[in-house]
Amino acid sequence: MECNEKNSLKILVTGGAGFIGSAVIRHLIHDTSHEIVNVDKLTYAGNLESLESISNNARYSFEQVDICDANALKRVFNQHQPNIVMHLAAESHVDRSIDGPGEFIQTNIVGTYTLLEQARSYWEQLEGDKKAAFRFHHISTDEVYGDLPHPDETANKVLPLFTEKTPYAPSSPYSASKAGSDHLVRAWQRTFGLPTLLTNCSNNYGPYHFPEKLIPLVILNALEGKSIPVYGKGNQIRDWLYVEDHARALVLVATRGVIGETYNIGGHNEKQNLDVVKTICAILDEVKPKETSYLEQITFVSDRPGHDMRYAIDAGKIEQELGWTPAETFESGLRKTVEWYLANQEWCQHVQDGSYAGERLGKGQL
Repeated sequence: MECNEKNSLKILVTGGAGFIGSAVIRHLIHDTSHEIVNVDKLTYAGNLESLESISNNARYSFEQVDICDANALKRVFNQHQPNIVMHLAAESHVDRSIDGPGEFIQTNIVGTYTLLEQARSYWEQLEGDKKAAFRFHHISTDEVYGDLPHPDETANKVLPLFTEKTPYAPSSPYSASKAGSDHLVRAWQRTFGLPTLLTNCSNNYGPYHFPEKLIPLVILNALEGKSIPVYGKGNQIRDWLYVEDHARALVLVATRGVIGETYNIGGHNEKQNLDVVKTICAILDEVKPKETSYLEQITFVSDRPGHDMRYAIDAGKIEQELGWTPAETFESGLRKTVEWYLANQEWCQHVQDGSYAGERLGKGQL
């Protein structure tokens, strides 16, 4: 989406040092004329090295702020005067939510509440066109819907998809905390009139993904000669969305979506986890061969508690109303992803040991 300077906006992105947030910011800087304020606490999953290519751009600024810190958020709003908030800051790893739910409740629910209240306070004191144009875009997940029938368990040839009307039925502490945050956003729109939009996305993949998630974990374990763990039988189905396609969709919703609406964003790529793993191994066998196939490193492990069996998004609404479609197929996006990780081993090492963030903090550059 191109923008003329006269239409340039100031967009506050929470969680902008994370996987999806950094993709959104790179897209905004490279492909629009908007100004960006990145608000990020810099937890283990946030890394400013993901934004190094745009960090010196005059339209970009960074604030190291916890979204649970009301006073810090108030200062950020008053200082930067954003037109749009894109809220991506969240704890997002299901396994971590099972081991320690408290952080997920604090960040995803309390943090979203705190951000909503500071956004509302800021919005209420705006006047005229600036108040009318303000938007709060909350970015969520398809996991709030629970799971869908699996083809192994049904004789139906046509399987259902998640739509914007699908009832919420979260399975994990992570998805429950995200469901709670979604409900808060809708309540603030209904009760206080705060102009909000909401999106729910399918599983993202692509460059700069923290190595605890399936696709980067498989790539790096394979390269390091480690076992490649697969939960259960590996027949869990996910709808895979290339992160740069998602970033385009998010900016489109934030700037052109209808206030009060929800948009589901998916990649039209339903794949079983085991098939994803095998495809990665096949690509690695081709581009970085070794004596034996990477397939031999696959190890089946006990399934995750409460593991959802199938997610799949109906993205018809955003396609029909806003004209968005994914540019990448799963095959093209996955190959790009594998090649990126092969070319960026230093980044992988930095995010795993925290050395980059530590160096920047030590130099007072955050």
